[in-house]
Amino acid sequence: MDVFAAIAKRHSYRGPYKPQPVPREDLRRIVQAGLQAPSGRNMQTTSFVIVDDPPLVRRIAALHATNTAVQQAQAFIACCVDRQPQPVYEGHHFQVEDCAAAVENMLLAITALGYASVWIDGWLRLENHAETIGNLLGLPPAKAVRILLPVGAPAETWPQKDKKPFEARTFFNRYGRHTASEPLSPRGEGQG
Repeated sequence: MDVFAAIAKRHSYRGPYKPQPVPREDLRRIVQAGLQAPSGRNMQTTSFVIVDDPPLVRRIAALHATNTAVQQAQAFIACCVDRQPQPVYEGHHFQVEDCAAAVENMLLAITALGYASVWIDGWLRLENHAETIGNLLGLPPAKAVRILLPVGAPAETWPQKDKKPFEARTFFNRYGRHTASEPLSPRGEGQG
């Protein structure tokens, strides 16, 4: 699937999955897409745990009482970060950005391969879910699960939600300029 088609089709899927395993080779391809993502100073801070062992998948799935995609996932990808990230540039770390870039690449790969997923983040921060999953996965104390991706073949068709139009969120050369042809004043300000 073309990358632009994958972007157009990608959506947050919270529905049921077909009861068929996700081949390990597909899971490897998905995570390889995450490994190819950019990272601050090329530090590649995100690590991944691919969960495809059925009993372990079921133990993680049972933790979420309201999300059908988590409950019926055929596999999970846990994106892991350092609890105490080291600064990599002028006292700043980019661990959250690194993880987010990897997750978006993986979501596009998931879509391109005909699977579906949803970015699980907020739920992990509640009631020690990240801790519980980290313990199930044998994470060392210095690491934490930051994002969890349930993966499976969708049993339903869900369209991508409507997005605001280009003109509502995008400007050329200066905030508020909707066309590239709007002239700039000598001070760089748009006319009118």
